Amino acid sequence: MRRLMGAPPPRRCARRRLAGVLAALVLAGPALLGAAIGPGGPAAPAEPGGSGETVSLSGNGPGERLDVTLTRVVDPATPAGPVPVSADRLVAVQFRLENTGSAVYHDSPARAAHLLDADGHRFTGSDAATTAGPAFPDTVTLRPGGSALGFVAFRLPQDARPAAAQFALNGGLADDVGHWSLS
Repeated sequence: MRRLMGAPPPRRCARRRLAGVLAALVLAGPALLGAAIGPGGPAAPAEPGGSGETVSLSGNGPGERLDVTLTRVVDPATPAGPVPVSADRLVAVQFRLENTGSAVYHDSPARAAHLLDADGHRFTGSDAATTAGPAFPDTVTLRPGGSALGFVAFRLPQDARPAAAQFALNGGLADDVGHWSLS
């Protein structure tokens, strides 16, 4: 077999092609699967309206790691307390957080969560109270091995159709993002 001057050896070309295919799978994998699944695999079945899949996520700091499970979606969710006059509706998403890292998790789950609608609009969560169940407090602190369960509320236009939920550590700014398909 002859090689042109300056051309990489055939073995290197095969490695580059394989690296390109693997990169494409990493990027397209969550969309193809409908949800990113962490090393722990899927969790126990979810309640109606939830995916039940657990995603293992890393934060930006050393030892920051959470297993996050979307357990339930309530759409529409009824506000707890006085109902403000608004053309929007609330959607409540329940997450289970388990600190599987070696660092203390100290973050706001509401700011870490996002809901995407079928038109591609992105909505940031809030800690608004709904009758769906208890919301996460503004800040959650979990020692390694600790866990918490709570709702994050999203305000969406009446005609918006929720398509996916996302969660990332560090106030939603970490590079590692969990993604769950809702449609």
